[in-house]
Amino acid sequence: MATLEEGAQIRGLVDPEQILVMGGLLPAQAKAAAATGCSITVSSRELAEALGAAERPVPVHLKIDTGMGRFGCAPEDAPALAQFIDESRGTRLAGTWTHFAKAESDDAMTRSQFDLFIDTVSRLGVSPGMRHACNSAGALRHPDFALDAVRCGISIYGCEWPGTKPALALRAVVTHVKTVEKGATVGYGSLWRAPGQARVATVAIGYADGVQRARANRGEVLVRGRRAPLIGMVSMDAITLDVSDVPEVQVGDVATLIGRDGDVVITAEEVAEWSETISYEVLTSIGPRVERRHSE
Repeated sequence: MATLEEGAQIRGLVDPEQILVMGGLLPAQAKAAAATGCSITVSSRELAEALGAAERPVPVHLKIDTGMGRFGCAPEDAPALAQFIDESRGTRLAGTWTHFAKAESDDAMTRSQFDLFIDTVSRLGVSPGMRHACNSAGALRHPDFALDAVRCGISIYGCEWPGTKPALALRAVVTHVKTVEKGATVGYGSLWRAPGQARVATVAIGYADGVQRARANRGEVLVRGRRAPLIGMVSMDAITLDVSDVPEVQVGDVATLIGRDGDVVITAEEVAEWSETISYEVLTSIGPRVERRHSE
């Protein structure tokens, strides 16, 4: 989990100590962090000291920066910080970890980071607890780096890992269908002009729901088991499709932005290419207005 709030949302599903809050916290949040019962990432002496005042030992995972450059203590500072956490009344060293910067593309750097982490952990002077380094790409490309646990992220969605199935589909509804004549324009900025008479369907989803504006005139959406080009600018609450080649489209039809419709599939990776981003952003950008439906 990135935040305390995210950790709180799933506390009833597993033992709180199995939930690791990985994002950076302020010392002022130490009391609230301790109250969750979750494991807390520590990268600094200041946060460790604040957590040390807790009434019961807080499980702490010490993060060591081996090259990612965001959070984490310097390797040379890790032994002293680990010992402080281990000796403090209010904290318990439950784990140590690092994060790979280029596991998907740079084996040499990943190996260097891993070796630095292992060397640092060996010099802590106290038990490191659970050791973990691999994200999804690290676990896929370097299974020998798995240690005691892996932190799979994008692979849980069924992306970036061969053989997995997508964990979600993104669908919306057609709310308007009309015929436009040659030369007619559609959307803000008149970015699309009809090359001939065309059928245009409006779908109730937009950039407020996670459809990137970079999709203007790019990519496709599935309607009635066929691919229909997305045309014009992406609006806050709507997109438009050219459904001239999709027979009998009508209001109420389902439009699939990610997922399967009949024998045709649009993947999150495809959407990422059309959006000039990565599948991670596509999936995590799906907004709160989108109704979530869960199935087995």
